Amino acid sequence: MIPVSAALDADSEAPMVPIDLRERSPQHGNRELSRADDEGVVPIGSAADVVTARDLGRALAARLGFSACDQMMIATAISELARNMLEFATVGRIAITPTRTGTRLGLVIEAQDQGPGIADPAAAVEGAHSSGFGLPGVRRLMDEFDIASEVGKGTTVMAKKWQFGGGGGLASMHGATIAMEVADTLCPTVP
Repeated sequence: MIPVSAALDADSEAPMVPIDLRERSPQHGNRELSRADDEGVVPIGSAADVVTARDLGRALAARLGFSACDQMMIATAISELARNMLEFATVGRIAITPTRTGTRLGLVIEAQDQGPGIADPAAAVEGAHSSGFGLPGVRRLMDEFDIASEVGKGTTVMAKKWQFGGGGGLASMHGATIAMEVADTLCPTVP
């Protein structure tokens, strides 16, 4: 695998704790979440799956208190990753995991396929082979981005969006307080 990283300002050394997704989600109505939903994993094999993954990502971002703008960026990144899977690999999966490092809340998006792979991932991320928004757009939307690909074996993209990264002011502080209360309810603090 060939890793290509682009971290903007996240602390990658601190431990991350996944947030438990077993509670009911407004996106899924009154039914209990399935095991796939529990884990935040959506198999991608059709255009309908792209919508499902995008909606799950947006709903999780909303539950964590991400701004409407960040929710849109997360949903767009998920859509682009899932569409790339359909176009180049036919099938794959998107895993969406809420996480936190200390007081920072975030969403981790992992897109994985067993498609043809990318011969030059760095060039793909820079847009050399892109006719649309694609990987370069996902990289710009997210705070952290990593791609690993092996020709003939597939591609894995890991992207993270951190809440309140560069924001400030009273509204951001109030939102951060509410989001931390939600996180404290959904997952334990890292010792």
